[in-house]
Parts: sequence; structure tokens; C-alpha cells
Amino acid sequence: MAAYIARRLLQAVLILIGVSFVTFVLLYLVPADPARQIAGRSATAETVANIRAQLGLDQPFYVQYGRYFMNMIQGDLGRSYLQKTEVAALIAARLPATLQLMAGALFFELLLGLTTGILAALKRGTAIDNALMVGSFIGVSAPQFVVGILLLYVFAVQLGWFPIGGYGTLAHLVLPAITLGILGAGWYSRMMRSSMLDVLRQDYIRTARAKGLDRARVVVRHALPNAILPVIAMIGIDIGLFMSGIVVVESVFGWPGIGQLAWQAIQRVDIPIIMGVTLVSAVAIVLGNLLADLIAPFIDPRIKLR
Repeated sequence: MAAYIARRLLQAVLILIGVSFVTFVLLYLVPADPARQIAGRSATAETVANIRAQLGLDQPFYVQYGRYFMNMIQGDLGRSYLQKTEVAALIAARLPATLQLMAGALFFELLLGLTTGILAALKRGTAIDNALMVGSFIGVSAPQFVVGILLLYVFAVQLGWFPIGGYGTLAHLVLPAITLGILGAGWYSRMMRSSMLDVLRQDYIRTARAKGLDRARVVVRHALPNAILPVIAMIGIDIGLFMSGIVVVESVFGWPGIGQLAWQAIQRVDIPIIMGVTLVSAVAIVLGNLLADLIAPFIDPRIKLR
């Protein structure tokens, strides 16, 4: 186990270096000029050139990336061009809100996805199965900003059950978490149905039924632990979807997380913040996949980590 974790962590370091390089290249090729954004539209060419020199943006690519890389491996993500604040501090201040939103989204997507997937498998070929699969398809296909606006209109504006926006209480969390979780719930529902149907056909399930075990016990004790393995493997990948969806959801609901920070940085071409958020997102994805791999053997002892 220790050797496996050490190997995966080494791979993670290499992945993060690759992510930093690719992201830096893409930002370097963007035609927008951060110095112009800082100086303002009415600034003279000389002023823009001075700002570019102060930020080191007039240096060749390899010099800029080399400087960033050396700072990055020391834990320094640089300073925001516009806010004049350490990027690490800005992300640290926003990260708890984002983690709270991700935890809420994971709860709702598992609750909705696993429940509907199992029910659809047990009711295979019925109207319930068809309705649940249509609902999961809609959940996967619907744009998150549309889902968020609809939820706000129905449950916040019309019914008044939840606040329209903001942060701080459980009531503020529910709607954005459901909005973020609906996409994953649709995928999990379809995957869980397929996996459950496959497991229910296995010989050991027929043997358990032949022993006289009731249906609920067969499903919960024998079928579910095996059928849920593909879902667990997807949770790590799901974190990447969360990080992309969080930008939209946090903007719709005014949620003060790193997604909103990233969106503001993109609008202002604040490269250090964009780089910092990208690296944090990459770390979250890598750790999520590693955690999913470590949990799988505890559910199914036949799985060996190599």
C-alpha cells in the first residue's frame, strides 16, 4: 500500500508539472495583454511597456516559465496582478466555500443517482424505469446555468423556501449543491442501473435468493457492494467536472468560492490567479482519483493495488 501511494504521488507531481506547463503555454499565447488591463484604456504605450517590464512579461517564454516553476515548487503561486495579493492567500480564503459546495453536490448526486439507478434496475422495463432514465438523460443534458436559474425561480422566488443567493447557512447551500449535483446524478443513475442489472444476473445472486434471503437483503448485502464499484471509480473523475461546473454555479448563486475567483481573473487576464486555480483544481482531481482507488479494495477485497 505504501509503495503504491508513493508511486501515485510521484505520478501526481509529474502530472502537476505538465498541467502547469500546458496552462502557462496557453496563457502565454492568449492575445489579451495583462499590462493593458492593469494600465487601463487611456494609458500610453510607454506606461503599458513599463508595467509589462515590472511584471516580467517582456521576457522570453522560457524565462517567464522558469521563474514561475522555481517559485511554484517552493509553494509560491505569485501575486495577483490587480489585487496585489498573494494568490495562495486568495485561494485559501475562497477554498472552504468551494469545498463545502463540492461536498454538498457529492451528497446530492450520490443520493439521487444511486437511488434512481437502483430503483430503475429493480423495475426494469416498467414505466418507472423509463421515466427515471428520461429524467437522468435530461439531468445530463441540461446546462447548469439553466438548471440553477430554474431552481432559483421556483424554490427561491416563487415558493420562498431558500434564499436567492449568498453564503453562510445550510439553506444557502441546498440550491447550488443540487444544481451542481444534478449532472453527476444523471450519469450515476444510468451507470448504477447498468451495473446493478449486470450483478443481479450473477450466479451468487441466484444462490442467495435460493437460500431464501429476502429481496432487500440480497440487494443491499450482495448486489450493491459489487454494483457500486464503477461509481466509486467515477467519483475521482467527477471532481474535475465539479471544478468546471463550479465556475458557472458560483456565478449564478453568488457563491464566494474559487470558481468565482477564477471567472473574475479570466475577465481581467489575471494570469497568476488563473494558474493558481488551475493547479489547485488539478491537485483536487489527482487526490480524488487516488482516494477512489484506495477505497475500492475495502469494498471489494478481490481488488489489489499494484
